Amino acid sequence: MDRNRLEFAVVTTAIGECALVWNEDAEIVGSTLPHGSADQLRAAVQGWYPGAVEAPADPVEGAVEGLKHLLDNGVGDLAEVHLNMSAVPDFDRRVYEIVRAIPPGETRTYGEVATELGSPGAAQAVGQAMGRNPFPPIVPCHRVLAAGRRVGGFSARGGPRTKIRMLETEGVYLEQPTLFDL
Repeated sequence: MDRNRLEFAVVTTAIGECALVWNEDAEIVGSTLPHGSADQLRAAVQGWYPGAVEAPADPVEGAVEGLKHLLDNGVGDLAEVHLNMSAVPDFDRRVYEIVRAIPPGETRTYGEVATELGSPGAAQAVGQAMGRNPFPPIVPCHRVLAAGRRVGGFSARGGPRTKIRMLETEGVYLEQPTLFDL
């Protein structure tokens, strides 16, 4: 494989078509949650990673199986999937390392992640880093909530509904607002 060539595969999961993008060392350089149809997903991946070529996922089969297991059953550990974060800013990389350690079925708030990072006032910056996450759900940004365990934002297709669905698959049920909260 050419040293600069990126390959990708579309992966069918319970929540829709996802994608993994990897380099010549079988390091994941990006992943994505569903973006509509498989063709829409392919177009999005090729827009983000110009020149990426669709290929069999053999080099990243462990990542494919882990991704499917997590999104289909809400269990599984993607911590062993090797990510290439060379293009990720240092602050975001540190946030992703903390978030990556949150196991399925658990959540943290943006503020808790900021505190663990050593920057207790940086909850908003943590949220922005989550919005830029190039590795969903390997870096499980869906497990990071707003203050008060509110859903907060979610940049994947379907927005907060997708986040809630992913959390519920992992056994996390957030309190839904009642008529009196509206």
